[in-house]
Amino acid sequence: MPSEQSRVERWEDTSEVPLLLLAAAFLVAYAWPVLDPRMDHTLDDVLTAASWAVWTAFALDFCIRIWLAEPRGHYVVRHWYDVVLIAAPMLRPLRLLRLLAFARILNRSAVGGLAGRVAIYVSGVAMMSVGLGALAVLDAERSSPDANIKTAGDALWWACTTVTTVGYGDRYPVTTQGRIIAVVLMLVGIAVLGSLTAIIAAWLVENVQQKDETRE
Repeated sequence: MPSEQSRVERWEDTSEVPLLLLAAAFLVAYAWPVLDPRMDHTLDDVLTAASWAVWTAFALDFCIRIWLAEPRGHYVVRHWYDVVLIAAPMLRPLRLLRLLAFARILNRSAVGGLAGRVAIYVSGVAMMSVGLGALAVLDAERSSPDANIKTAGDALWWACTTVTTVGYGDRYPVTTQGRIIAVVLMLVGIAVLGSLTAIIAAWLVENVQQKDETRE
């Protein structure tokens, strides 16, 4: 008889690709109005409804996984980030946290040695962070009269300088939500740079070991 945990794992394997497709649909529903604020109100309403439909699907998936898990309380604690995904609609820009589903797929699909897997994963996360960070900060800042990030180009430039920890200071968020996004992006940038340093160090150690083995 299969264990409770194996039931959860089978459900996660079954639902992973559908959730990935829903995350992609959410990205379109979220990004389109941000990039085209003058769009027709009817289309905007449709995209908003699609966004909430994706939220409902993520919430239902999490409820099913809790129901399948044993013990349930321990499962919820270990998957605290899923609780964040469900609570994300409270702040519109943070709804993009649902797209962490892409990171999970990327991590599982990466092949090769440890250094190669980490390189693929880190590169994917870095690119996602720049794009999603630009969308989120543009959404948060555009309506503020004091904002200096008002176009997609401004937002993309700000995201690139922030995630690389350069921070020229010519573009910066002035809203509370925008600053929260900036803090998250800075932490991601620090983690990415640290990971890249570790990858390079691991690659150098591996090459040295291979040369030593060849000489012997």
